[in-house]
Amino acid sequence: MNLSAPEKLRRFYRQFASDSHVLVVIDADPDAIASAMAVKRLLWRKVSSVTLSNINIINRPDNIAMIRLLGVKLIHIDEIDHTRFSRFVLVDSQPNHHVPFAKFKFDVVIDHHPQTDVKASYQDIRPKYGSTASIMAEYIGTAGIKPSAKLATGLFLAIKTDTSNFERQTSNEDINAFQFLFKYANIHLARKIEQADLRLDFLKYFKKALQNMRLRKGWVFVHLGPVGNPDVCVLIADFFMRVNSVKWSIVSGLFDSKLILIFRNDGLRKDAGKLAKQSFGHIGFAGGHKSMSRAEVFTKNLKDLIDYKDDKKLSRWIIHTIEKRDRK
Repeated sequence: MNLSAPEKLRRFYRQFASDSHVLVVIDADPDAIASAMAVKRLLWRKVSSVTLSNINIINRPDNIAMIRLLGVKLIHIDEIDHTRFSRFVLVDSQPNHHVPFAKFKFDVVIDHHPQTDVKASYQDIRPKYGSTASIMAEYIGTAGIKPSAKLATGLFLAIKTDTSNFERQTSNEDINAFQFLFKYANIHLARKIEQADLRLDFLKYFKKALQNMRLRKGWVFVHLGPVGNPDVCVLIADFFMRVNSVKWSIVSGLFDSKLILIFRNDGLRKDAGKLAKQSFGHIGFAGGHKSMSRAEVFTKNLKDLIDYKDDKKLSRWIIHTIEKRDRK
């Protein structure tokens, strides 16, 4: 059933009461951060309190800059006593995407990733949208709220980021949201956040990637071994997509007892989300969009398959696993 924007907003508001203490949980990235900001603004003066909490460690320079420059207050989930809250909201993700989400019974789930088995009193999942921020901008506009410069900048930046400046999956609704936000956003502030995307300690991984990359008919495979931050896999995967002969970029690394795999392609080939699921979904979490996706596999699930501590063996196994699925 296709509900109108006003009806969706009404159903969203029905999940809360004036005495509600709301916890918004996110896997922090620009889209999730901005969407959480929007939820907080929508609930301003309508509930007792709204707290934003991240499940991940935030190390990416652009995310840190976004939080600092937009004045976003985030509390890590480990510091949260969830018994103090009466309502739980998840944005830009779904409950089965990450293990830490399992401890919560979400009342509201709003997301743009492909639909999974979601149980929530209210859910608004729109896979055709390029970002969750576009959905939240629609809520803000429908509510008749004039967004502050910081909120508009956050949502504006999130749409740019998740659509890669409208080069990835994009809908007319993303464009409409972008135009709505442009009137209120601080473009100079957005640019300052965007440019803060590299740390000095990341450079060693770029060096390793260039030394160890395997190029096969337009496919670049890189396994970085143990990494101090999984975000470096994303940066390097995006970096290789700038090379004009590269059609696919797949970068992996080991972090926090998990194998992290980042998939990127030029949007003209097969579906990255499907390839990630077909290759690694049976042993871990995998999903995403046509041109970008991610897989995470606990190393305990690899013990009977490959010696994951041997970088060369693991790299060959990853390539073989993906190429075997791609040929089907």
